[in-house]
Amino acid sequence: VQLQASGGGLVQPGGSLRLSCAASGSTLGDYPIGWFRQAPGKEREGILCISRSGDRTYTSDSAKGRFTISRDNAKNMVYLQMNSLKPEDTAVYYCAAHPGGFERLCFQYKYGLDYWGKGTQVTVSS
Repeated sequence: VQLQASGGGLVQPGGSLRLSCAASGSTLGDYPIGWFRQAPGKEREGILCISRSGDRTYTSDSAKGRFTISRDNAKNMVYLQMNSLKPEDTAVYYCAAHPGGFERLCFQYKYGLDYWGKGTQVTVSS
C-alpha cells in the first residue's frame, strides 16, 4: 500500500488543521493506521492510531483532548483533526500502516513499520 499525507501548513497557535492520509495500491481497511510526527532533533513520536474498522483508537498524552483520528474506508482515507495547536506541535507528520495488529503499530513502531507515507510539514507559529 502507498500512503500520502497532506494538509499541512503554517498555522497560528490555537488554530486547527486537518491532515489527510490517502492510500493507493491496496485497501486501507486491511490495516490499522497510525499518525506519527518528528520534530527537528527529536525522535519520531507515535501520536494516534486507529484500528481497521475504526472501533478502537489510541491517543498519546501529547495529543489527548486536542487531536482526533478517523477513517473512511470507503474512500481509502484516514484523517487527523488537530485543534488548539501549539508551537511544540511543529513537526513533519506521517501516516503509516503495518500488517500486524493494532498494538504492533501503535506501541512497537520503533521496531519498524512496513508502510510509511511521505510526510507533511506542520508549523505552528505566530
